[in-house]
Amino acid sequence: MSTHPQSQRRLHAKGFYDEFPRKGGTASRATHYCAGCGHGLLHKLIAEAMHDFGLQDRAILISPVGCAVFGYYYFDCGNVQAAHGRAPAVGAALARCLPEAVVLSYQGDGDLGSIGLNQTLQAANRGERMAVFFVNNAVYGMTGGQMAPTTLAGQKTVTTPNGRDVETTGHPLHLCELINTLPAPVYIERCLLTTPANIQKARRAVRKAMEIQRDRRGYAFVEFLSPCPTNLHLSPLDAAKFVDEEMAREFPPGCLRDRTAEVAARPAPPPLEPLTPADIEAVLDKCVAVPAPPGLDPDFGTIRIKMAGFGGQGVLSYGMMVAGAGLADGRHVSWFPSYGPEQRGGTANCSAVISGSAIGSPVLSHLQVLVAFNQPALDRFARDVEADGLILYDSCLAEKPTTTTARALGVPASRLAIEAGLPKAANTAMLAALACSGACRVASERFSDMLAQTFAGKPALIAANRRVFAAATEWCQANLRPE
Repeated sequence: MSTHPQSQRRLHAKGFYDEFPRKGGTASRATHYCAGCGHGLLHKLIAEAMHDFGLQDRAILISPVGCAVFGYYYFDCGNVQAAHGRAPAVGAALARCLPEAVVLSYQGDGDLGSIGLNQTLQAANRGERMAVFFVNNAVYGMTGGQMAPTTLAGQKTVTTPNGRDVETTGHPLHLCELINTLPAPVYIERCLLTTPANIQKARRAVRKAMEIQRDRRGYAFVEFLSPCPTNLHLSPLDAAKFVDEEMAREFPPGCLRDRTAEVAARPAPPPLEPLTPADIEAVLDKCVAVPAPPGLDPDFGTIRIKMAGFGGQGVLSYGMMVAGAGLADGRHVSWFPSYGPEQRGGTANCSAVISGSAIGSPVLSHLQVLVAFNQPALDRFARDVEADGLILYDSCLAEKPTTTTARALGVPASRLAIEAGLPKAANTAMLAALACSGACRVASERFSDMLAQTFAGKPALIAANRRVFAAATEWCQANLRPE
């Protein structure tokens, strides 16, 4: 939530700050909008309604990407910046976490109708408690006038210089009509920001949506057809005429739905009881201790490890345990998985990096260590291991590689797991082999400790996996020799 220098003293009577100190610190009453743009008009209507209804202390305006991205420079209320298209999710969170808040989502057609369309429909379908003010100017205004979801058929834009072709780019989206197919919204209307008469209708729609939020009645959606003279390459008067004649023909103005008479005001939930010191202590007691941030140790270097096999062999959890052991040892780590769509039997691999300094990327092209759980994994990744690197492979499922000069050590991991009474724990046996090899330069007990964390929800498996780990450690210490 933004903090404005005037947030503690309201000097302007209509919901705006007294000055607009935009980027560079310039304090003035000038906005960043182009002459003839509809945003300034709509800003005034929202600010006045917010002030008249006494909602400034409760209102939170969400302004994501678009021409209205700088809403927090103007509106004297709570302000939250949202990622592109994500205003509905942010608004839903605010409405649910702050029961007294009046949530106002201010979005353009590119933001709401393109990347944010699913978010918008889902929030409307749930009937989230928010008012959405949707500005439709038929172009991507902020980024140069490209075709938007609402660009008219035949309309010329930067990306449709010959006019929008509906056969290749589809028809303009009618957002009010889409939302009107859902049962939950309380109020849906489309207005125009052009003539004085149209602006008065827009004013009534803004106030209606604001009252619905004041009374906690549910979801309100108001669309505003707005001129964009700059990107339409028209004068302000001609741009307004384009909205009145061309856009209004495609997007008919009017009220599509008003259920306020049949929807009761939602009672405000009881205030939350403040947490006592005992409550806080109880929460902290349940928290898992987080290791201190690792320091820098350039002498440690960087260890790049790849683990690969079939899905279901525990390859990904193996990699997480390796990364966890490095983290517990005070090192910088990363873990990066890659797997197919199959739940079992498909390919699966992951990369782990253990380093004495910050890690730039988890993606590896050259490996110092490869842990192969089967023959296809060994065939695929053995050639990526450096000449002085190490390959550990399950000798029950793969044969010694012949296409690399790296040191190759076979471990009968599957057999060791079966003999220890846990056939599915071959990955634990391979974990012990990696610990014994010393290739990670991480204390062996760190790897053993990771078993307890990995199977914390299944205590019986902790003891069983530790048996496998101990048996494999004993075998490795007696038999592990370079081949």
